[in-house]
Amino acid sequence: MTRDYQTYNHTRNYGCRITEMTLAGWRAVAMENEKLRVTVLADKGANIYEFLYKPRDTDFMWRTRTGLRSQFIQTSPPAQGPHTDYYEGGWQELFPNCGAMSVHQGAEVGQHGEVSLLPWRYAVTKDDAEEIEIRFDVRTVRTPFHLVKTLSLRRNEAKLHIHEKVTNESGQAVDFTWGHHPALGWPFLDENCRVDLPACRIRTLAEYTPATSLLKADQLSDWPFAEGRNGDRLDLSQIPGPQVEAHDMVFLEGIAEGWYAVTNTRTRVGFALRYPADVFRVLWYWQVYRGARDYPFWSSTYNIALEPCATLPTLARAAEQGFALHLNPGESREINLIAAAFEGADRVTSVSANGEVVPCP
Repeated sequence: MTRDYQTYNHTRNYGCRITEMTLAGWRAVAMENEKLRVTVLADKGANIYEFLYKPRDTDFMWRTRTGLRSQFIQTSPPAQGPHTDYYEGGWQELFPNCGAMSVHQGAEVGQHGEVSLLPWRYAVTKDDAEEIEIRFDVRTVRTPFHLVKTLSLRRNEAKLHIHEKVTNESGQAVDFTWGHHPALGWPFLDENCRVDLPACRIRTLAEYTPATSLLKADQLSDWPFAEGRNGDRLDLSQIPGPQVEAHDMVFLEGIAEGWYAVTNTRTRVGFALRYPADVFRVLWYWQVYRGARDYPFWSSTYNIALEPCATLPTLARAAEQGFALHLNPGESREINLIAAAFEGADRVTSVSANGEVVPCP
């Protein structure tokens, strides 16, 4: 006689599973399988707070100096909006503005947009040992968009599948820009890490070249080499240690196939992202090696972020230059991304459309 051990088990603790919880006063939900645990802050932007590769106990997500805090009364309203005061690190969605505060079509939208600070609704749409799926959605306040994000994990896969749909619910055409901001940090990130991505051009802008920058402003060069302030040739695929006390922001352009991988060559563990390069046409590369002076990071942070974005900052500038995304009344746009953890590689040659990481032979 075959016994069905699953029949009476209503609190699954194997395969794919979902756990609802509260973190620092915010509703959160953890999606988990044998390889990954992905924790999402539903009440705070559906931000991905944790992306843990369980076989090596490696969480790739960076945490800020202040970390995740409950809601508080700010000492004064920041001119750019509350994003930075509440920034816990991790992975935010940037929508409908990327970068500094922007005013466009009469709407003042703060740093990095609206959705990363709004509470999202969520519903479990699939829940079995083989696959789990959660649908998150939010309506923006100052702009007329409905954004739906569906996250799914499959059994024994170290991949998070992301499907998104944005709809203009207004009676007129509306511009927007869009991006994702996964920030990676220590202890995964150290001087043994390297960045692999397709052929592209490196652009630096004077307004994003702070005093602690390693790079010369207003240059355009071929990945991975850029000109340093002192004329040195710098390899941006190699992550330096915190002793350099540097802070840089560059914009990677001309990427035909949207993917990147960051690998720690000492532990041979890495994080990869596959994204639609036809929508996210610029990959922002934020590099903070204890060189972000004063507020808000106080020379205390060591992290990078490789951010697929539709445009250069900001929405107003993108619209003025004709690069903003655009939806007519009732129109929608859909995209897919895949984030993956991997191990056993030193260098990566590609990340396929289904999220398979291809190491160098």
